[in-house]
Amino acid sequence: MKRAFAHGVRSRQRGLAFVLVLWVVAMLTILLGSFSLIARTENLQARHMFDTTQARYAAEAGLNLAVYELRKADPLLRWVGDGRPYSFGFGNADVEVRITDDSGKINLNSADPATLKNLFMARGVTEEKAEALAAAIRDWVDGDDETSLDGAEEGDYKAAGLSYGPANAPFTTVSELQQVLGMNYELFTQVEPALTVFSAQGTPNAQYAPLEALEALPDMTADCARQIIAQRQAIQPGDTPPPGEPLCGVSIGAVAGGGGVTYSVQSRATLPNGASTTLDATIRMGGVNAAGRPFVILRWRDGETS
Repeated sequence: MKRAFAHGVRSRQRGLAFVLVLWVVAMLTILLGSFSLIARTENLQARHMFDTTQARYAAEAGLNLAVYELRKADPLLRWVGDGRPYSFGFGNADVEVRITDDSGKINLNSADPATLKNLFMARGVTEEKAEALAAAIRDWVDGDDETSLDGAEEGDYKAAGLSYGPANAPFTTVSELQQVLGMNYELFTQVEPALTVFSAQGTPNAQYAPLEALEALPDMTADCARQIIAQRQAIQPGDTPPPGEPLCGVSIGAVAGGGGVTYSVQSRATLPNGASTTLDATIRMGGVNAAGRPFVILRWRDGETS
């Protein structure tokens, strides 16, 4: 009897020990799995950071190469600031650079209301709203508090529930346009490529204008604008433009590598695994500055990273 009782106790103890071992093994498995997942996640994060950093420096190389090419003394060898792509390899990255001479953009501070109206209507805005936006922009820039026809001054901003009014001063950045009464972010992103505050003219130079700016010209259509871009980008510096009538009312002259000293540069670097970084900057060419660079950065934005 005692022997049977002792045997039963030992059996129960062995059963409890077996269950305890199972629990310990399960816990260790969970812990090891968690550590493995954490390690993998950290490895992926580190790899992503390494790739994006590598792509970023390659994109910066694209910006600096653009400056070098724009500074060439021979106009026939300079890169052209009309948005055409230039590609090269940097390490194991493929870099694509597009340069836009800011003379091809619309200066927010000097553009006439008709040009601004056309810009907005080309993006699907109704004529009435386009006129109101153009007038509100002019009221933002002018130095008085008198509301122009369809425009907006401080009272209109307060009536709309806004805590600020127009600056009554020139725009210092294109992003400031988002504060103008009637503007929204979606429309702003559509018109931003056409705008600048750094050129000396309000009417875009069709020789360098991006699609959005071309569409703001009188009687311009999207198809015409695309044809103009395709024709001018097919012409190399020094080539004679093809004979014929002006395309959609716009004459495409000989390309000579640039029309100004201020350029918007977009540089996108892509690695073999698909990781990429885009830099978008506006630069002004000139002598060597205090930082030892032959250009000044007027605007800098880190674009999309993937």
